[in-house]
Amino acid sequence: MEHAGELAALGTAACWVATALSFEAAGRRVGSLTVNLVRLVLAIGLLAAANALRRGLPLPTDATAHAWLWLSVSGLVGFTFGDLCLFRAFVVLGARLSTLVMSLVPPLTAAIGWAVLGEVLAPRDLAGMALTVAGIAWAVAERRPPTAGPAPLPAGTGPVPAGAGLPAGSSAKTPDRGRAATPTPGDVPSPAAPRTGRAAGIALAVGGALGQAGGLVLSKLGMGTYDPWAATEIRVLAGTAGYLLLFAALRRWGRVRSALADRRAMAFTSLGAFFGPFLGVSLSLVAVQLVPAGVAASLMATTPILILPAAALLHGERIGPGAAGGAVLAVAGVGLLLL
Repeated sequence: MEHAGELAALGTAACWVATALSFEAAGRRVGSLTVNLVRLVLAIGLLAAANALRRGLPLPTDATAHAWLWLSVSGLVGFTFGDLCLFRAFVVLGARLSTLVMSLVPPLTAAIGWAVLGEVLAPRDLAGMALTVAGIAWAVAERRPPTAGPAPLPAGTGPVPAGAGLPAGSSAKTPDRGRAATPTPGDVPSPAAPRTGRAAGIALAVGGALGQAGGLVLSKLGMGTYDPWAATEIRVLAGTAGYLLLFAALRRWGRVRSALADRRAMAFTSLGAFFGPFLGVSLSLVAVQLVPAGVAASLMATTPILILPAAALLHGERIGPGAAGGAVLAVAGVGLLLL
């Protein structure tokens, strides 16, 4: 199918919109850190069932040692390191600036892909990436008076995913992260004041961007021609192991038990797990398997643009001139990447 990789990347971005709206509600009730662990555990069950039906193997026992090594590392880098850095960045730095820093993910992915995989992008691809990233940054950077309701948060990954965000002023929040200004009960509180923590927050946001970019490239390195859905299962298994170790160190099992007893939070988490680490991350691996990692990352990063209609319809948000202009610029970049 022509442009299958690019369409898979855009499908990933669309999945991040669904996870943003689902994990927004769940994270408010039980905290982003707990939601992150539970969503990965749920995704393991979904991936095992899907791979049993598709391949006759509920677990990726046919993967090579090379695939297990690099896909596991990518899961730890993307799901554990990258997400944790970004969650802290949202608390320390705030949603708008953290999401703005996350616009670095596509060029970082392209740079790491060149260094690790030897991927060289054509001038048209570079131009399309530049337009897309500029449009996203413009939309996210727009300052508007906050509307009534909770503090805004960007939407993200994938490894982060998802990683993507919302324009300032939108009330739809991140699927994987807690509040930008006030951490939810499941989040690690920030000891730093906004001014003194600015440098630390930027460093954390850059760490989150590096985690997403590195996780994507390492996924491609480990996957090769292996089945993307089975590769996703290895990544999720590794990411879950990382979170289990983290929860054991922090002794947060009580919060997990409380979250499991919250039926409404679990319903939203289950929906987010389907569109996030199950469908979204699997589509992201389909994308990087078929097209250069930098191109795939640029298309996946369009979630802040795709979420604008949802924010307007569900939350009554006004789409300002900066968001509209950024959307037009990003769509132009996507058009170049699809040529």
